[in-house]
Amino acid sequence: MKDRLLLIIILLLIISCGNDKPEKKKIITKVETSVPQPKVEKPNFNADSAYIYVKEQVDFGPRFPNNEAHGKCAKYLENKLKSFGLNTITQVGEGVTFNNKKIVIKNIIGEYNPEAQKRILLFAHWDTRPFADQDTKNMTKPILGANDGGSGVGVLLEVARQLTLTKPNIGVDIIFFDAEDYGQPSGISDNEYSSDSWCLGSQYWSKNPHKENYKAEYGILLDMVGSTSPQFRQEAFSNQYAPLIVQKVWENAKKLGYNNYFLNQQTGPLIDDHKFVNELANIPSIDIIHYENARGSFHSTWHTHNDNMDVIDKKSLAVVGEVLLYTIYQEN
Repeated sequence: MKDRLLLIIILLLIISCGNDKPEKKKIITKVETSVPQPKVEKPNFNADSAYIYVKEQVDFGPRFPNNEAHGKCAKYLENKLKSFGLNTITQVGEGVTFNNKKIVIKNIIGEYNPEAQKRILLFAHWDTRPFADQDTKNMTKPILGANDGGSGVGVLLEVARQLTLTKPNIGVDIIFFDAEDYGQPSGISDNEYSSDSWCLGSQYWSKNPHKENYKAEYGILLDMVGSTSPQFRQEAFSNQYAPLIVQKVWENAKKLGYNNYFLNQQTGPLIDDHKFVNELANIPSIDIIHYENARGSFHSTWHTHNDNMDVIDKKSLAVVGEVLLYTIYQEN
């Protein structure tokens, strides 16, 4: 009997020890699925057309105020804007350069949808440097200005053509400013340096707009936008006067996949047409301009005789043109 009782106790102990084993827990692994981002449809921008518009300007030769090529190119730009159906105005004024030369200023203006109340201002300078002060040879001879002058105008001419095809509801004014690049060279002239010696055309227009009480929601300047792999940084005057527009345009570039062109980096203040449009016309404006922080300067061909058609890259023209058109279409 004792043996049977001992056997029962041993069996109960074995069963109870078996129940002490830890229960296996189910391990739930959370599988994260990335939500696909909607693809942004890139606007139609014909880089071949923009390239041709740059070349047709360069074919006139150096285009600085008072020379023959300047007059012929002014007529070409006016006729081009008219051919796209824009209401076109040539604003003629007078200016005096840093070396006391009297010049005739010709600002070429094209109005798309002139009746619209909401308006965007797009601008670039179309004149070229009358001397190659950044070159090592022939420094007193004028340059062709394919990138510095021609590229921004070429992009805006194609933008104008696309606007007349897509017909957005917003109003757009395109201005080709004159006499931007007749500014005083540093270290060459005996005169005291003045930043106001630059951008004479935009200064004239900002004080004498083509329409009384002219207003635009904001302005975008293009300058030196045509070289291979340009570096567009956020310029200081742009951030000072129009930080929300900088953010808008750079975000649009990112959506289109061009954040390797439109860099999220700052650069210092640059004397360019947008400065005077901001300060004199009170239109918040930004500058899309190639500036290399590593060099502390612009493109290597800036104000040299190497600024010719060999510099111009169709891909760069397309990138800038698509960003501009996308920005305009978002305003509808």
